[in-house]
Amino acid sequence: MGRRLGPQDYSARVGYRPPSPVYAWLNRHVGVPLSRLGWTPRGVVSLEVRGRTSGRTRATAVVETQHRGDTYIVALAGEAQWVRNVRAAHGHAVLRRRRARQVRLEELPVSERAPVIAAYLSQARDRGGEASAEGQARSYFGLPPDAAVDDIAAVAGHYPVFRVRSRR
Repeated sequence: MGRRLGPQDYSARVGYRPPSPVYAWLNRHVGVPLSRLGWTPRGVVSLEVRGRTSGRTRATAVVETQHRGDTYIVALAGEAQWVRNVRAAHGHAVLRRRRARQVRLEELPVSERAPVIAAYLSQARDRGGEASAEGQARSYFGLPPDAAVDDIAAVAGHYPVFRVRSRR
């Protein structure tokens, strides 16, 4: 019996973890188009940002997380290319799910990331069930599914988190 395609393992503590070719293809040809149309699970949106070297718009599917009345995006792969592009664009980006929203993404200091990551993991249960949440905790963060905020704080420096603000 074949192995189910689960989350890519990003739990290694390295600077940049590129996606496997399969995940890059799925993101580009499935994740981004479906999230733009709103045909993905709740909270999945297409993030569009100007590439820091090419200047062309780059898009990736990301998950919005709600925490204490604000919306956040957690960089599950750590120092991903989209994170670098957002920083180079001074936070200016577009989020799409049926419609475009001009936003400014504000990076949180490491000391403020753990509660948001904990909220992401809690909401993962709502999005995909207990098994999905457990897989994400282990594969993305290298943590057990019942990790305490203090445990999350110990690895939070490897996972940029951005607060989503409207840009008008």
